Amino acid sequence: MLKNHWPTSLVLLPQLTSLGIVRSRRRARISMEVGGLDSHGRQFKNADEMWTDQVGDPTKKTEWYRQGVGYWEGVEASVDGVLGGYGHVNDADITGSEAFLNTLLSERFPIVSAASNQRHLVALDCGSGVGRVTKNLLIRYFNEVDLLEPVSHFLEKARESLAPENHMTTDTNKSVNFYCVPLQEFTPEVGRYDVIWVQWCIGHLTDDDFVSFFKRAKVGLKPGGFFVLKENIARNGFILDNEDRSVTRSDSYFKELFHKCGLHLYKSKDQKGLPQELFAVKMYALTTDVPKKVHHTRSKVRANRPGIIR
Repeated sequence: MLKNHWPTSLVLLPQLTSLGIVRSRRRARISMEVGGLDSHGRQFKNADEMWTDQVGDPTKKTEWYRQGVGYWEGVEASVDGVLGGYGHVNDADITGSEAFLNTLLSERFPIVSAASNQRHLVALDCGSGVGRVTKNLLIRYFNEVDLLEPVSHFLEKARESLAPENHMTTDTNKSVNFYCVPLQEFTPEVGRYDVIWVQWCIGHLTDDDFVSFFKRAKVGLKPGGFFVLKENIARNGFILDNEDRSVTRSDSYFKELFHKCGLHLYKSKDQKGLPQELFAVKMYALTTDVPKKVHHTRSKVRANRPGIIR
């Protein structure tokens, strides 16, 4: 889901903007201690305070998820609907995602090419909505794509849109399973997926369910498989949307959660070409294995040069 920035008067709170002086190497350690606010301007000292207030008991947590799905049940099942009225950014979004995916596939699965079918590629599209990302991107790169979406009329629209008679599909590239299940309740088939794509939906999960989801979803990856998370990014701390029951987290907040999930950041990239009034959007490639470090050696010519005497 795309979202507007909240008014500047809400976002630029003193305790948030002061973070700009903190060195980046410390941000991951303190991100969840940073204050945030909700869409009404209410301030929270840290994430724990916000989550205790919002989902501090089972009844509140049930209501959190009920209201979140309820919001989207009232939205039109169209590209413009799932993109919050910004359907025109679809092309820029897909272009950015495709460039990122191409890089990842060439690095992670170098034997795979358009001409060779040495690896049967399978993807899971989480928070698939009306099938926008599957139809415009994933179905062109993966032999099979499963869709996961808790809003039933979105998923039915996706099923219709991706039907062979409505979409240029082949026996070797097709949508297969349509799961009408929320992220916090889903467990994938063991070892089924090369890529699990999670876009504009993870903000609906509490921190605990965020970690729980990725820990469960790990078992669904094939060897060498990876996650792609594409999401709105807050400047600092977090912003709670009272209407659709979601949280926009900062980059450092996400990185702390990745660590708790036991995931490693393989690569990240900023999405370009979106309207300035929208939140920044970032793409993360996450692996269960530690990325190999590239060791740079100094040029012998440069190393043997005499230093300049000043």
